[in-house]
Amino acid sequence: MAERSFAKEVEHLRLGDGDVFKGEAILAITKGLLQAGVSYVGGYQGSPISHLMDVLSDAQDILGELGVNFQSSANESTAAAMLSASVMYPLRGAVAWKSTVGTNVASDALANLASGGVTGGTLVIIGEDYGEGSSIMQERTHAFAMKSQIWLVDPRPDHGQIVDLIEKSFELSEASNTPVMLEVRVRTCHMHGSFIAKDNVKPPFSIDDALNNPKRDLGRIVLPPAAYEHEQEKIHHRLPAAIDFIRSNRLNEFFGPETGKVGIMLQGGMYNNVIRALQYLGLSDAYGNTQIPLYVMNVTYPVIDSEMEEFAKGKDAILMVEEGQPEYLEQALNTVLRRSGASATIYGKNVLPMGGDYSVEAIMHGLEAFLEETDPHIMGNRPPRPDATPVLAQPAVKKLKSVVPARPPGLCTGCPERPIFAAMKMIDQELGEHHVSADIGCHLFSILPPFNIGNTTMGFGLGGASASAFSRSTGKRSIAVMGDGGFWHNGLTSGIGNAVYNKHDGVFLIVDNFYSSATGGQDILSSRAHNKSRKTNNPIEKAVRGVGATWVREVDRTYDVGKMKRVLHEALTTKAEGPKIIIASSECMLNKQRRVRPIEAQAVKAGKRVVKQRFGVDEDVCTGDHACIRLSGCPSLSVKQLDDPLRDDPVAAIDNSCVGCGNCGEVSEAAVLCPSFYRADIINNPTWWDRFKAKAAMGLICSLQNRRQRRRIVVEAA
Repeated sequence: MAERSFAKEVEHLRLGDGDVFKGEAILAITKGLLQAGVSYVGGYQGSPISHLMDVLSDAQDILGELGVNFQSSANESTAAAMLSASVMYPLRGAVAWKSTVGTNVASDALANLASGGVTGGTLVIIGEDYGEGSSIMQERTHAFAMKSQIWLVDPRPDHGQIVDLIEKSFELSEASNTPVMLEVRVRTCHMHGSFIAKDNVKPPFSIDDALNNPKRDLGRIVLPPAAYEHEQEKIHHRLPAAIDFIRSNRLNEFFGPETGKVGIMLQGGMYNNVIRALQYLGLSDAYGNTQIPLYVMNVTYPVIDSEMEEFAKGKDAILMVEEGQPEYLEQALNTVLRRSGASATIYGKNVLPMGGDYSVEAIMHGLEAFLEETDPHIMGNRPPRPDATPVLAQPAVKKLKSVVPARPPGLCTGCPERPIFAAMKMIDQELGEHHVSADIGCHLFSILPPFNIGNTTMGFGLGGASASAFSRSTGKRSIAVMGDGGFWHNGLTSGIGNAVYNKHDGVFLIVDNFYSSATGGQDILSSRAHNKSRKTNNPIEKAVRGVGATWVREVDRTYDVGKMKRVLHEALTTKAEGPKIIIASSECMLNKQRRVRPIEAQAVKAGKRVVKQRFGVDEDVCTGDHACIRLSGCPSLSVKQLDDPLRDDPVAAIDNSCVGCGNCGEVSEAAVLCPSFYRADIINNPTWWDRFKAKAAMGLICSLQNRRQRRRIVVEAA
């Protein structure tokens, strides 16, 4: 169950020639693939292209009508290997994943694909997750493209341009027998816009055509001596063919006046931010009518030497706007211009940040420094530009840092993973701290307060493998954590299988929340839901036993903190040999709420009886030591200041975001904390019996309160 459904929006994919397509860029990309006659599509979800996989999943009926095969790949390597279908046959194929971590996983297959080359056009749609909001290490796709000689397209953020470049990318791939990467940033993926659609194209050469007419060419297989010839083929045939195609089809764009004292070269993906920065400096309007010549590189690899030379002709200075590091394009520009004898001075990272997100503000400051040094007269009478510095410098704003507490990212309200880490904290109190190998996913938030659990993390599904160096411990056992998404991604073989084979004497905790929650709640092999187009309900327990694990324990309800604690204690102290595997299962609360709330709302509207549970804290009982918060960290669990002058410390409080998971009370009981938590049932459309019980209960409570009031000892002042 993905976090967002595109069931309605995908109907726009049926629009034909001349129709106006409106919507999110993710949908536009899908439409571009269908218009280009793609034969098969695959990929692995992950920001910022998670929704692309969701769109494709929701559009399977349309894909089926066109004869397009869609695969939800097990991981990025699986997706990349899928492109082998285009090596021998004129099949157009596309895959998608989050970069750069996804590219790292897929690198073996990609390198082989790029070496042997392709017959049909192949396109890898990369969700470039660099800079603002990124959840991964700060690296770029550019280096991999150069390393393997894969052409890199970085489209200007415009729906029509992106769709056109998708078709041109397939043609470029076929003209040069080389895979093509098309990178889209976070801002681009979720940009809304429109373009004039074309008819969808049924693949002229189908999967069945390939299967019925198999072809074999040893020259395309990466084995000596062919492997040595591939490098020469790249240099002497594929690269020149790509350059000719890019130049003749004008994939890169020129904007602004034809001549000028200075000019700007930029990655296509940076276009919108550069135009906005120029607008703030009074050198462009919002529609891209710039006063400074721009060379927009919609293809950032390979660079087109002749276009760079032509653009630099007659200019004193050129600014290269290139997000990320190292400065590959700036170095390439220097090489091209110095070899050609051009005299233009190159600016780039000397006025722009070496790393970090190229926001409008960052580009604006760099542009200003560049122009003040090279062509100050063009600035003229500058309009007032936005500058937050004076506001941020105010004492009141600075004081906020010391007053407002830090809010690190954390688990959602009611998350079933929270009680798992609460149990681990309690175990640490009993047995001492353990080395914990963490993994990518929601559970990685356990490394932050209040749990502070986790020593390392090395990649998606590598939690188990990360602990392999500790397999021969004679003292404490290591604990490796991975989610169900990471388990099926590659954790089964690299983590569990490896541990079984090496008789690893450690604990492996698999968090099973029924979905690949961290990537948007997509179904996976072990999902409990019925999926009409995929086979789900494949238990993790069977998989780990299938590779030889013998000590396996399941906790079917992670909110049972006491049981979770007992199982962990047993795993860490048992004398059994080999890996100790714990499968802790409960449905992701975020997905559960998405699933249950519409059903409950419909039932309430229909007049049916619906009971919702909520929890609260008894202010009179709470001691205010906040141990419950230190072992929970739930966003709905906060503090409240009392009016009682004798109680200075704030007490615990639960706000209206509570989803009634019961974790607070369970933790308090397991950790022997104060019994201040209570549960209340909120009944919608109560029956006569519900009303009678409520009235009777209130009557009894009132009578007990009155009796207590009468028995109070009152001391009157003399």
